[in-house]
Amino acid sequence: MSEQKQRFEKKYDNPMRVPRVIKVVINRGVGEAREDAKAIDVSARELADITGQKPLVIKAKKAIAAFKLKGGLPIGLKVTMRGKRMYDFINKLINICLPKIRDFKGVSPTSFDGRGNYTLGVKEQLIFPEVNYEKVDRIRGMDITFVTTARSDQEARDLLEVLGMPFRAST
Repeated sequence: MSEQKQRFEKKYDNPMRVPRVIKVVINRGVGEAREDAKAIDVSARELADITGQKPLVIKAKKAIAAFKLKGGLPIGLKVTMRGKRMYDFINKLINICLPKIRDFKGVSPTSFDGRGNYTLGVKEQLIFPEVNYEKVDRIRGMDITFVTTARSDQEARDLLEVLGMPFRAST
């Protein structure tokens, strides 16, 4: 066990009180699905390759004329990972994918929601090794949310640092 992990766990009297990651949720908006019905299928296949499980198609709740959006139209995808698959994804993200980003100086230390959850925006899917560059029709980003049992943002940050999340030095 690493020294950092031991110091982290010694802060808590009760071992059940030690914060942990409950789930990782990946969201992707596919706005071009309004004009191109295949876009949602291509994007779903990419997310399935990246995460190892089938994404849930999110449909518009109501029509918004300004966005040319009809109610019930598929506009996004969501994948929720738990357990071993979640930890495998976190490991791959931290050790393989994030270092591939050009001029990477670390992830933002301010993207916590006030309740111990952290959201990371990824601008392109090409950082994942499962994505074949030749088959990519369009660069699409995604939001990756880490849901934890931490009671504060500082506890969550400490937890993610123990897992190896490379936070940018705050200035």
